[in-house]
Amino acid sequence: MEFGIFSVSDITRNPVTGETPSEAERIKAVVQIARKAEEVGLDVFAIGEHHNPPFFSSAPTTLLAYIAAQTRTLKLSTSTTLITTNDPVRIAEEYAMLQHLAGGRMDLMLGRGNTAPVYPWFGKDIRSALPLALENYNLLHRLWREDVVDWEGNFRTPLQGFTSTPRPLDDVPPFVWHGSIRTPEIAEQAAYYGDGFFANHIFAPSEHFLRLVNLYRERYEFHGHGSKRQAIVGLGGQAFIAKKSQDAASQFRPYFNEAPVYGHGPSLEDFTRKTPLSVGSPQEVIDKTLGFRETFGDYQRQMFLIDHAGLPLTTVLEQIELLGEEVVPVLRRELAAIRNPETPDTPSHAARVRAKYGDATPRQPRPNANRGDNVTGGSPYQDSARATAGTRFEEER
Repeated sequence: MEFGIFSVSDITRNPVTGETPSEAERIKAVVQIARKAEEVGLDVFAIGEHHNPPFFSSAPTTLLAYIAAQTRTLKLSTSTTLITTNDPVRIAEEYAMLQHLAGGRMDLMLGRGNTAPVYPWFGKDIRSALPLALENYNLLHRLWREDVVDWEGNFRTPLQGFTSTPRPLDDVPPFVWHGSIRTPEIAEQAAYYGDGFFANHIFAPSEHFLRLVNLYRERYEFHGHGSKRQAIVGLGGQAFIAKKSQDAASQFRPYFNEAPVYGHGPSLEDFTRKTPLSVGSPQEVIDKTLGFRETFGDYQRQMFLIDHAGLPLTTVLEQIELLGEEVVPVLRRELAAIRNPETPDTPSHAARVRAKYGDATPRQPRPNANRGDNVTGGSPYQDSARATAGTRFEEER
């Protein structure tokens, strides 16, 4: 099971000092946060994608590639990649490039995005968000698996003989999670393709997300990818940790009280009791996280939101230390002891390469190999790919 942290990249006023960090400060800080996550033994760091203030992460692949160059073991991901307002061709190219630069230490989580003004900025209509998400992913899925794509849909211009470059590392596409707060259609999409499903698991009771996870598992089995137990599930979560429970509550309360994401409604105690938010000692956070397993069964990835609500960098780094040194080691041990041996691990690039090739050497695409320069236009894979398809067609006739 993997443990990590994710950021939504908010730039929020610190309610204790009254100071608001600059974009430059937050960008530098998030790199330190990712490096700290690796230092304390966490598995994953993920960043969101936003194109509106008060967020800074409009180019997650650029940020993650920079972090990849400064880390060695940390898996890099997104906590949202917008499958709606981004062109799937651009997603295919950017994340394949990141996959190469990170040596396979990456995956991504696709989401629709729910910030209405962003859609028209990219020429889209939020009223078409769901069919747009479904159609765009259908194209992205093909772009990573077919050297030459002919495609026509409703929301972008057709493609004829198109090759997305670079091709995925080892000709194995990045692993995809589909993330959702409330949408059963996204759970169905993840199940249809046999991808992972990530339940946001913040701001609402676990029972709300359990319905989505159960739907995904049932449909994963229905679509023939394996048993419900073999479906790949990730959960979000939030935590604020201190050596003593009362210190955690008193230190986090000013940030909770002013953060708009908490709605200025329920008290910290009520919110902690009714949602996955964990505020307390390391043992209290451990106990609450173990309770997630009681609710959802075995799952593959647990992510914690740490750097939000105006928390200063020094506090965030302290939180990561407590999480990595006092909480996660116990969770690894306790969850491993009760884990069903049939539950699969989180997919890794190396494991997916082995599943596709066994002991054989992975394919490394070489455009124009033995053909000279491709000066006539179209895809350099076009002739061989279509010749193969034609041969297969003749054999089937």
